[in-house]
Amino acid sequence: MVAGGKESSLMMKKNKRSHKRKREEDFERIDSLPWSSSIPIGEDDEGETFSTLFSGSGQLDGGFLSLEEIDEADYHLALPTIETGITETKQAQEDDDDTNETVDEIIEGGEEEGEEEDGEEMEDEDDSESRKIREKKTKKNKEKKKEKKKKKQKKIKEAEKDQDTSAVSCDEDYKVEEQVEGEEIPPEFSAWSSMRLHPLLMKSIYNLGFKEPTEIQKACFSIAAYQGKDVIGAAETGSGKTLAFGLPILQRLLDEREKVGKLYALKGEEAQKYAADGYLRALIITPTRELALQVTDHLKNAAENLNVKVVPIVGGMSSAKQERLLKGKPEIVVGTPGRLWELMSAGEKHLVELHSLSFFVLDEADRMVESGHFRELQSIIDLLPVTDRPNEGKMQTVQSSDTVSNTPKKKRQTLVFSATIALSSDFRKKLKRGSSKSKQSSSGEVNSIEVLSERAGMRDSVAIIDLTTASILAPKIEESFIKCEEEEKDAYLYYILSVHGQGRTIVFCTSVAALRHICALLKILGLDVCKLYSDMKQRARLKAIDRFRASENGILIATDVAARGIDIKNVRTIIHYQLPHSAEVYVHRSGRTARAFADGCSIALIAPSDTSKFYTLCKSFSKESVKIFPLDSSYMPAVRKRLSLARQIDQIERKGSREKADRTWLEKHAESMELELDDDESEEERVDNVRQRKATSAQINKLQEELSSLLSRPMQPKKFSGRYFAGVGVSTLMQNQFAELTKQKQLQMQTGGDKKRRKLVVINQNCIEPLQALRAGGNEMMKMKGQSADKRRDIASLRKKRKEEKIGRRDQRRDQKKKRKLMASS
Repeated sequence: MVAGGKESSLMMKKNKRSHKRKREEDFERIDSLPWSSSIPIGEDDEGETFSTLFSGSGQLDGGFLSLEEIDEADYHLALPTIETGITETKQAQEDDDDTNETVDEIIEGGEEEGEEEDGEEMEDEDDSESRKIREKKTKKNKEKKKEKKKKKQKKIKEAEKDQDTSAVSCDEDYKVEEQVEGEEIPPEFSAWSSMRLHPLLMKSIYNLGFKEPTEIQKACFSIAAYQGKDVIGAAETGSGKTLAFGLPILQRLLDEREKVGKLYALKGEEAQKYAADGYLRALIITPTRELALQVTDHLKNAAENLNVKVVPIVGGMSSAKQERLLKGKPEIVVGTPGRLWELMSAGEKHLVELHSLSFFVLDEADRMVESGHFRELQSIIDLLPVTDRPNEGKMQTVQSSDTVSNTPKKKRQTLVFSATIALSSDFRKKLKRGSSKSKQSSSGEVNSIEVLSERAGMRDSVAIIDLTTASILAPKIEESFIKCEEEEKDAYLYYILSVHGQGRTIVFCTSVAALRHICALLKILGLDVCKLYSDMKQRARLKAIDRFRASENGILIATDVAARGIDIKNVRTIIHYQLPHSAEVYVHRSGRTARAFADGCSIALIAPSDTSKFYTLCKSFSKESVKIFPLDSSYMPAVRKRLSLARQIDQIERKGSREKADRTWLEKHAESMELELDDDESEEERVDNVRQRKATSAQINKLQEELSSLLSRPMQPKKFSGRYFAGVGVSTLMQNQFAELTKQKQLQMQTGGDKKRRKLVVINQNCIEPLQALRAGGNEMMKMKGQSADKRRDIASLRKKRKEEKIGRRDQRRDQKKKRKLMASS
């Protein structure tokens, strides 16, 4: 036992000496390193010099090497490079951990050696028990070191996973970009290349099939996307204003995502400070629900493959569902002022944290500033943080200081778009003065686009892009009118819809009562119509629009709620059943057709009471003359006969429904008040009521049978002969129809014919579009200047005549008084 103890003590001494030599070699190697000469040297209290490892100098602090002096081969260090930044930094961390562990081992070995040198005599006398204790201690130390290594490796792996997950989206974008750049864009889309669109955005444009940008899109994109300016844009309806502000928003989001990806490769997790993920980046406000949903659909189509979320927030829908959508933290929110302010005032976090908001967009701004509308819009604008104004005080925000400090602040742009715009000459001066005046008068209403822009924090460097012409209307709209009596409007409306019923048609009214009257008549006449007005529920509105879109020859009867921004393809005709109250509404109504370089037709039904209003409309658009819509008067007898039957049926049905509504109202209120209704009717009265109901039902059935027999046959002009074509001669329309039939027959003979039963072909039925009828009907026009001059002359002559009559009556009264005085004196 003694011999074994001596041998073990000798081995321990040898190990200690070897550790001591290694430590001295390490210190010599470290002392021989070429340290920088800029290390500050100081003196201690005894006058001896020493080197300070850390000093407050702004150059090279003590003990640190400059990058130029470091040699990887000499110091066994792994330097990170830009290309392999993340991987090499990980390797360097692992090497640092290994070196730290070796240094710890050296220090521990040195401590053990020092302890054992101080007590060599005691170690020689140690027995086997003390050796066992030391062995246990060394084992415990080794186990602790292993556990430390495992923990460090776990931490490194977790960090790698976090880095990989955060960089996945950037990597996917880069891969898609490489694919897009590899694809060849057809030459017909080359007009977009001058705008320097992001490759992913260019792919979306290609998928949407937009071959060239519109004028408003060209003018706004570079200013808003690259120069970062505020924009006020005005262009005719259907000119692509939605993408004019949508493309800069998407371009900015994609560019920022690329920059964050590059910063992440260089700085790692520090790059997340510059990212605004999870915050609202663009807030778009529209005046109507339908326009908000339409803008959302357009932006979703453009951002289909961009990993950008677009959410609509409108009234008439479940607010709980919209709150769930906002929990997904969408980058773009499109909404109406009412529902937006409802959620903001309730403290919806995603809508309240606006310090990362980069775009604030107002679409159809001229409707926003109408009196009595959108008070909530003022509250939303007051909630926006204004950081660019030096003279601005603290903004009223609902956010806490912690959330604001952690939120990445972005420079906000304000974009205002409309089809009509009017700005004063000193508008930029007002913006330059700052928004202090507008903030002081925050209690007042937003009554103009200028005040709206000032309140929204628009800068004086705003780019004003006005592409409207003197006529304001789209260039390919052909306007016309039909002069008729007020009672004849229904007949001419039915004539246009039945004789020229090709293509989609929208009929505009100013009152809901007129809308209901038209819908009832047209439904009785067998036309499938959709109606749209403001009092309808949102679900019914969406169903009506979907039905109208689904039908190629659909008819939509609507109030001015459908005049703003609704973009439905292939709307061929706009009929103004009642003229609007302003020229702006007339522009927006007519703008539902002739959209995106297409053509269309606008027809106004002008009653004698509407002539002065129509003249002022034409004067505001600088119209010298307007076409008269061509009418075939031979169809009017058949139109009036059908319409009279429909009116009789409608009148009887209205009367019955009114009586039924009165009875149900009385019964309902009596039931709510727990009262019993007395039945005062006698048996004779009951019998009379039953007889009357039977008579009215029989009358309705008779009228419906007569009307259905008329509707079963195509409408023919009065001069048409049912027996022989030669009765009145073959018209040019019939000649064209016969020529088309012969061509179809020849094609069928060449291809072998069609074994299926062919449909009935109606000839001499003018089923062409109103636009074609307007172009083929000649150039009969009414001059607005001449008519207005004639009207002024007629008014002047009428006033003169009335004045003369008044003077004559006064002279007669004087003569009568004189005669009475003479009679009394005599």
